[in-house]
Amino acid sequence: MSRSLVSEELSRVEERLARLQVTRETVEEVLAAPSSPVPGTDAAGGGSGGIAAALVKAEAELDVTVMSPEYQAVIGLFAASGVAMRCKEVCGHLGLGTEPQHVEGMRSKLKRLVERGILAEPSPGLFKVDGRKEGW
Repeated sequence: MSRSLVSEELSRVEERLARLQVTRETVEEVLAAPSSPVPGTDAAGGGSGGIAAALVKAEAELDVTVMSPEYQAVIGLFAASGVAMRCKEVCGHLGLGTEPQHVEGMRSKLKRLVERGILAEPSPGLFKVDGRKEGW
């Protein structure tokens, strides 16, 4: 392998490691915060503790999708608000456009988070924090 290829690969690995370190620090801050239920959820499940656990699990599994900045923003929004939202509302809160292409892209992200047990879709098109799949 040439030096330039090794240098490029090393740069990519260092960048990923830095992102994982920031995520770990964020999760540790969330876990260190006083435990209180998020409005709109019951005290036994969901909430930011469930999200923090999901992020720790995603990091351990090297799930780059959930660890990306775009997903971090979505997860942070749901953790902070604790309310159920539709795709268009999420786009609005995150400062994205509310045109169909933005809404459909967000729907794809939210569905992926449902698959991972971070969010739930209690009714079609309505998403909220949920950790029941992971037993939180």
